[in-house]
Amino acid sequence: MPPKTDVEALNKLIYQESAFLTTLSEATSKVIVGQEAMMDRLLIGLLTRGHILLEGLPGLAKTLAIKTLAQAVDAEFSRIQFTPDLLPADVLGTTIYNPAKAEFVVRKGPIFANFVLADEINRAPAKVQSALLEAMAERQVTIGSASFKLEEPFLVLATQNPIEQEGTYPLPEAQVDRFLLKVKLGYPTFEQERVIIRRNLDGEEIKVPTVLTTKALLQARAAVKKIYMDDRIEQYILQIIFATRQPEQYGMAQLSPLISFGASPRASIALAQASRAVAFLRRRGFVTPDDVKAVVHDVLRHRIGLSYEAEAEGYDQEQVIDQLLYTIEIP
Repeated sequence: MPPKTDVEALNKLIYQESAFLTTLSEATSKVIVGQEAMMDRLLIGLLTRGHILLEGLPGLAKTLAIKTLAQAVDAEFSRIQFTPDLLPADVLGTTIYNPAKAEFVVRKGPIFANFVLADEINRAPAKVQSALLEAMAERQVTIGSASFKLEEPFLVLATQNPIEQEGTYPLPEAQVDRFLLKVKLGYPTFEQERVIIRRNLDGEEIKVPTVLTTKALLQARAAVKKIYMDDRIEQYILQIIFATRQPEQYGMAQLSPLISFGASPRASIALAQASRAVAFLRRRGFVTPDDVKAVVHDVLRHRIGLSYEAEAEGYDQEQVIDQLLYTIEIP
């Protein structure tokens, strides 16, 4: 650990830089009931320049959540409904001929926004998915012979339905790996749904106040990078990742036949970045093991491949991750 005075100064800095979180939470809660975990994951994506894959049933406020966050952050929101007949040009844009000027001009697509909702991403064919992937990875779009940078902040929130498989195109592992987190959404509680009913019966449109500028958000990103991560926390993260690849070396030989492939180095980076962001959300200047455990399921559930044997025995990624956390010693 750094000297106590440095930790205190860092804690004070992070506490000041994260002051907007309270106001932001109050603003979004006027519209979003429950789903605090989902809102936290969206903020983690914003703070780390990462993209989020949401898996949940229809009606769980996925679209409403990102639209509300865009309004609170004073950012441009765009929604793309993915369908089997969608073309890359429908997402990125294209060149059209202007007869008055006798030249081709660029018409930008809906990807040119700060918050992009890719609704039901697994309904579009691979060519469209790869076009979106380039924009996510390179943060630029090529239309014709010209390249255009995407403005920061740039967050892609992709959704997919876990139960409807007809007419869908499963995302390739290489593409899924590009998402910082994969978040699974559940139903609201009894009391939360009561509030949802009452708000909708009232019919009053609630306006979300703008409480955060994009400039302030970029400052918050810079503050997240300053959060201290001890070597022991770094070691803990690496042990978790390497245990997905070589479980027998970490006393979990029973997992070897269940895992077809482990997490990539991109997972190590994602877990470290997300853990720092969790510390920021908790208004602290250093990372703890609890911060790592808070996001490890979201970071790894889409990065661990299960064997046919695991599927036959009813294992899923959640159980594998639970076993990793139970076995690996906490620093």
